[in-house]
Amino acid sequence: MSIALVKNGGWNARRGPVVLVIMDGVGYGKYSEGDAVADANMKSFRAMEGSCPATRLKAHGLAVGLPSDDDMGNSEVGHNAIGCGRVYAQGAKLVSASIASGAMFSGDTWKRLTAKLKAGDGKTLHFIGLFSDGNVHSHIDHLKAMITRAKADGVRRVRVHILLDGRDVGEQSALVFLEPFEAFLAGLSGGGFDFRIASGGGRQYITMDRYGADWSMVDRGWNAHVLGKGARFSSAKEAVLHYRAENPALIDQDMHEFVIEQDGKPIGTINDGDSVIYFNFRGDRALEITAAFENDDFDKFDRVRRPKVEYAGMMEYDGDMHVPKTYLVTPPAIDRTMGEYLAGSGVPMLAISETQKFGHVTYFFNGNRTGKFDEKLEDYVEIKSDLVPFEQRPWMKTAEITDTVIKAIESGKYRFIRLNFPNGDMVGHTGVYQAVVCGLEGMDLQLGRLKKAVAKAGGVMILTADHGNSDDMYEHDKKSGAVTIKADGEPRAKTSHSLNPVPCVIFDPESKGEYKPGLREGLGISSLAATCIELLGFVAPDGYDPSVLVPAV
Repeated sequence: MSIALVKNGGWNARRGPVVLVIMDGVGYGKYSEGDAVADANMKSFRAMEGSCPATRLKAHGLAVGLPSDDDMGNSEVGHNAIGCGRVYAQGAKLVSASIASGAMFSGDTWKRLTAKLKAGDGKTLHFIGLFSDGNVHSHIDHLKAMITRAKADGVRRVRVHILLDGRDVGEQSALVFLEPFEAFLAGLSGGGFDFRIASGGGRQYITMDRYGADWSMVDRGWNAHVLGKGARFSSAKEAVLHYRAENPALIDQDMHEFVIEQDGKPIGTINDGDSVIYFNFRGDRALEITAAFENDDFDKFDRVRRPKVEYAGMMEYDGDMHVPKTYLVTPPAIDRTMGEYLAGSGVPMLAISETQKFGHVTYFFNGNRTGKFDEKLEDYVEIKSDLVPFEQRPWMKTAEITDTVIKAIESGKYRFIRLNFPNGDMVGHTGVYQAVVCGLEGMDLQLGRLKKAVAKAGGVMILTADHGNSDDMYEHDKKSGAVTIKADGEPRAKTSHSLNPVPCVIFDPESKGEYKPGLREGLGISSLAATCIELLGFVAPDGYDPSVLVPAV
């Protein structure tokens, strides 16, 4: 049953559409050094920021449903918050609570995964996931808690397949996590228990592809984790040191796959009768490896063999498709999203980005929901991303996205258009400062084009972001604030998201004075939903976080 919005009788409808521009990874930096947003020559953005109603929005921590304000925001929870207009407890918080309460371990999924592994017959419990405390896709504390419980439950053999981060944490921080974790596993081993790391590699090179952008990543991960194929080493530490010796500037996320061997054989292939837990709680980079394990009809690469295992995800990654079939923690049930309300109110909509963020303006924006609310009212457009390192094409597909949006504005077909420019985030993750500045300036050229198209059509454009990233490109000493310098004298790159606020700029050239020039302060990005709804001439639904607009009367 569709839900509809109440019209605002005092609103003077604009001639053109409301265009929501999500400048992914663009925030306001805390430090002058390393703030690529401040350094970039973004004339179009600065002009609108300086002449239009503007404010700053919170995009991390409690404002987007994460456990604390020490937790950086991310694109998944950011688009959830923007799209649903409220704050829900998100993945990391839900998983931590489930572990603390013991609910995870008392559930049927955990019991089924572990029950048959207590006999000591060589069957193995495998964990695959992002290996850090970044708390964006996973947290190493969740992994350690599950391994500890597995031993308490009598599981004899555990193998861990680690995906090195260097993106949500320091770019070369692998050993910071690896060395104490190896000691942790050693402390649990012995007396008939055998807990070890079996394979690994960088998150941008193996396993963690998303949106079907590069299935070869998943292929390489499958070969390493399942089949034991890849460069062989006696330990994960040896692998990391080897690859760094080959390329001292190598970022952890780009490290090639490795397989741990003993007596000339891999120590942790995945075989019939084993159990597998993919311990990432975030869904976008979990769906493809899950499909490789679960789908009977699979044609993305040659799996060679598909072991008969019990497979579970940390959470349900796609609620509509029910993927995976089993999971350990139930994700938040997000309802009454802006998209559902607008569809129920007869508002024609367009959602568009390139592959890297297409799922964010559709699936995540709609509350982790696949598909449209109304096929007749909604159009989704995906511009295929380039399959090259982002620092080599930092402008990405901003021009192609803008071409399509301008045509959409000129067509008069849509009343609400949402788009995502990925540059500030995807190029920001590379740590290549010059490329980030270039990507932001390329995006700004397209903002100028959009501004002209929106003005000509008599529409409204909102410039905002889902979280920061490119505004904080260098690591800083936490006490002094000074830039951390590497041995070669260059600043140490910071490739993770920031804790900084993001813009909210409203370009409304045909404003009728319904709201004051000064916008509300201290709000989070969840307030963007009510803002868009009000700019479309409706009253925001009960329970939505307040709009940034202050009524003139």
